[in-house]
Amino acid sequence: MKRNGWIALAALALLPLAARAEADKKTERLWKAKCASCHGADGKGQTDQGQKMGIADYTAASWQASHDEAKVKAAIESGVNREKNGKKQEMDPFKDKLEPAQIDSLAAFVKQLK
Repeated sequence: MKRNGWIALAALALLPLAARAEADKKTERLWKAKCASCHGADGKGQTDQGQKMGIADYTAASWQASHDEAKVKAAIESGVNREKNGKKQEMDPFKDKLEPAQIDSLAAFVKQLK
């Protein structure tokens, strides 16, 4: 195979990585637009609203261990309305506001927070 052939083959092999990187950027922008005002850009919940509601630190190993991706996805789809440690925690459901793929990507994003 000529040199140009190898370059083309290498470029094709990298396309899925570029698409995944773009998807990750889109998910990060979606997180910042829909979630970060309460959960924080870093997922630690250390925002004014997050502290007011007692939002958990999603980067904590204990939280990650007790919340699988399906549980995170269910909360995003259905919302949250509960009282925990004397604090009212409310989040609107996103099932009718986001595409299923966006919800899946947000759930995966939360699970990769460390």
